[in-house]
Amino acid sequence: MTPASQPDHHRPGRTSLRGQLMAAVRPEFRADMLVFDAEDPVFGTGACLVPACRRHVRNRGLCQGHHLRWKAAGRPDVEGFAASTDPRWSRQQPNSNCQVAACGYGSARQGMCDLHGQRWIRAGRPDLERWLTAPPAIPQPPPGASCLITYCELWPHSDSVFCHSHTKTWQVNGHPEPAGFAAAFESEVIPSDQVVRFEGLAPQLKLELQYALQCRAGQRASKTSPSVVMQVVRFLATASETSLLQASEADWRGRIGRPAPKDSNPRALLIYARQAAEDLAAGAGWEAEYPRDQWRLRRLGVTDANRTLRFDEIEQPQFRELAKRWARWRISCDLSYEAVRRGIAALVRFARFLNKDGARIEVLAQLDRPVLERYLADLHAEYGGNAQRQGSHIGLLNQFFHAVRQHQWDTSLPSTAMFFSQDYPKRTERLPRALAEHVMAQVEQPDNLDRFDSPAYGLVTLILIRCGLRVTDALKLAFDCLVTDTDGAPYLRYVNHKMKRDALVPVDEEIVHLIHDQQARVQARWTDGSPLLFPRPTKNVDGQHPTAGSTYRLALYRWLERCKVRDEYGRPAHLTPHQWRHTLGTRMINRDVPQEVVRRILDHDSPQMTAHYARLHDTTVREHWEKARKINISGQAVRLDPEGPLAEAAWAKHRLSRATQALPNGYCQLPVQQSCPHANACLTCPMFVTTPDFLPQHRHHRTEILQIISAAEARGQQRLVEMNQQVLSNLDTIITSLAVPVSSQPEGAADAS
Repeated sequence: MTPASQPDHHRPGRTSLRGQLMAAVRPEFRADMLVFDAEDPVFGTGACLVPACRRHVRNRGLCQGHHLRWKAAGRPDVEGFAASTDPRWSRQQPNSNCQVAACGYGSARQGMCDLHGQRWIRAGRPDLERWLTAPPAIPQPPPGASCLITYCELWPHSDSVFCHSHTKTWQVNGHPEPAGFAAAFESEVIPSDQVVRFEGLAPQLKLELQYALQCRAGQRASKTSPSVVMQVVRFLATASETSLLQASEADWRGRIGRPAPKDSNPRALLIYARQAAEDLAAGAGWEAEYPRDQWRLRRLGVTDANRTLRFDEIEQPQFRELAKRWARWRISCDLSYEAVRRGIAALVRFARFLNKDGARIEVLAQLDRPVLERYLADLHAEYGGNAQRQGSHIGLLNQFFHAVRQHQWDTSLPSTAMFFSQDYPKRTERLPRALAEHVMAQVEQPDNLDRFDSPAYGLVTLILIRCGLRVTDALKLAFDCLVTDTDGAPYLRYVNHKMKRDALVPVDEEIVHLIHDQQARVQARWTDGSPLLFPRPTKNVDGQHPTAGSTYRLALYRWLERCKVRDEYGRPAHLTPHQWRHTLGTRMINRDVPQEVVRRILDHDSPQMTAHYARLHDTTVREHWEKARKINISGQAVRLDPEGPLAEAAWAKHRLSRATQALPNGYCQLPVQQSCPHANACLTCPMFVTTPDFLPQHRHHRTEILQIISAAEARGQQRLVEMNQQVLSNLDTIITSLAVPVSSQPEGAADAS
């Protein structure tokens, strides 16, 4: 069934769409002609800059008439022109009067009235200037007589009740009744760009378009000028259809206007009108939408976007019904559209496999482990090089099986129909996608950040770089997103949409000042206030809609091209906003910020997520370890060639030693497989190694040893004195060696390999 052949509103037992439209369209939208004020939040384009002119803006802040007058005046300063020009339209301004002083007739020939013009011609057309100094007398109307049109003060023409020009207009219009003509002429003429006329439309088409305009007015999400509406009206007036539902969306898209993206506004309005009519005919809510094989999520109140979930590609009726139950449950659990869509896509892939499998499985009872093993082989054949895609399909299908069992949607599912951890392909662990510092230096250059089309996008970029937010969370920041602690330190409060919780991240004073500037811009644009720090710049009447991620990304890519950001090879740099989150995490780890602190700043749910960045930390620590001067108990330098064959093994042993035999003043080089014969006597152990980092501990230890020796001598404990004298001697050697600069070290350092 297609919308063109059998729309939903034709089903038995349902009110016809026309009846629903008659009940739904309010009286103010049912007129054959709709007039919209220039300041209308949805259908107005703003009032003309000229005071007292209420016409819609068309160009440079001026209405069409004043814009033409401005061009004729030589395009002067717009604001000065608007303040000085006559606010009246041309037809409301007084007609030109005769050049002869004291003559109140209207101009007819050579700048004079008919009577004076005739006398000047009869006089042989003398010099006009000299002739005007002493013109002949002419008949005049009774005192106080003037044109019947109130704002025209000229004398009536001949035996007419109107002046010369208005008499001509009256005659052209067929000599109507003078009083009625004057009243109609004086009434304000509504410009065509403020009016929507529905003449020529089929009755149902007219109702459908009126209902769409009513919905637009109620949603207040997008501006629609009357001129755009009239483009759609003129197009539909020539169409053969009597209802928008008699053709599909794709058909309407291909028929109106020029190819996309040109003429996008009338095309978008036409498709919006069709969707509004379809939603009214089909009904909203789960009761109406659930039985369908294609769900329009806007009818379920899930999102205002035109998103669809399709189940018609699952041919097996039982699987299709279970897929719907699973999707409805996941939507009810507040999962995102994309998460639900991926789950349906995994079921569609599985259903296609079952159809091409030799057994052509139709019901759950036929599923068993051999079927799933064949499916694993089929997945591997298609996605063998993409373990992530392959594992995603397996995991989503396993979640579906688990939900069927958990909720007892179908008890015929065999217990053997499940996947095990060994069924998932092993994913290659990927490094964090941190950007090179060469690229970041260009991105963070202040002159470059100032080159964004909008300062709001520059602020978003700084927040992404310094705070590590996901781009969706940054664009949805609340207007009052700044909070301070008891010490007055500022924090950025945001909603972590992935974890569905509020989070805080510290910010610097520069970002605080930039946020205050952005708040001022938002307040100036949306005087009634906006709940968002970054409202969508267009099609956002009330400031209730955030800037879309795609809008920011387009601005970002244009900015990267404008700033000529290059990678280390001189090629144009390609990056995604999420890479700044990876870059911040990697930077903090490499600056020795504790991993738990990094986890809290990035608001990760588990330390394992943060550990993804910490893998680079090992490289940073190794660099410090290789550069540090290490000596043994004899004061000899222990050196290791970082490029030597034992470098990796020595580093691994060092890490293991630090983890298993931590010492307060150095490290043990003894292999962990051997037992230590010098327990608690590391300063006399030949395997002990230390660095200048531990000089304070060594000096403190020397003071304690001296106190022990003095006390032992006083008590006559000679053996204790001898034991500690060796420790004291080694400490003196170590302290002396560590305190000497590297350039003063003697030759013959010990070989650590």
